[in-house]
Amino acid sequence: MKILIIEDEKRLAQTLASLLRRSGYNADTTGNGLTGLEQIRNGNYDAAILDVMLPGINGFDVLRQLRSDGYDLPVLMLTARSDLSDRVHGLTSGADYYLTKPFENEELLACLAAILRRSAAAPPTSDILKFGDLILNLSTSTLACGEANVTLSARELDLMKLLIQSNGRLLSKEQILDQVWGYDADVNANSVEAYISFLRKKLSHLSSHVRITVARNLGYKLEVTP
Repeated sequence: MKILIIEDEKRLAQTLASLLRRSGYNADTTGNGLTGLEQIRNGNYDAAILDVMLPGINGFDVLRQLRSDGYDLPVLMLTARSDLSDRVHGLTSGADYYLTKPFENEELLACLAAILRRSAAAPPTSDILKFGDLILNLSTSTLACGEANVTLSARELDLMKLLIQSNGRLLSKEQILDQVWGYDADVNANSVEAYISFLRKKLSHLSSHVRITVARNLGYKLEVTP
């Protein structure tokens, strides 16, 4: 699990990152609201720990923008303000949980685990899939990056959906053939290579930071590049 910590108190951010890593998570940190928003859009995070008082834009605005853009990323908000109105504001802005400073490490870990479980158990709520800076609209068969978009064929759509849903894990040619064409389809590995090439050209056309990479004799996966 990969967690982004958006917290401008450097010591706290480093402490949280160390805590999460000791608990088996991967953790990145940033101290700016705008930078955090951009990292979520361009990264592949499973959850975010979001402070309210941030330079750039505050945590409430980060959260509102994420939800407005369609991101359902689990978010645990942190704040030193314990007023009921602030907690209500955080939750109505789209936070999954609202934790007041100071807090115990065990409480934070328990809250994080709870929102991750709820997210994993939740059924899909839309026809929108996201990876890095890409947005795949299943209902319109379009792949978008920023203001640019392209239309995908039915097979390209199925392949791109599978790659995104694999969440950066390698998919063998056999897995792709089985899940995109069907196990009894009269096609071979050359078809996979051809459609991977088609998608790579469209990613290049979109100027996306997402790439389809290949591991020899193992398969394909999506990666976000700088």
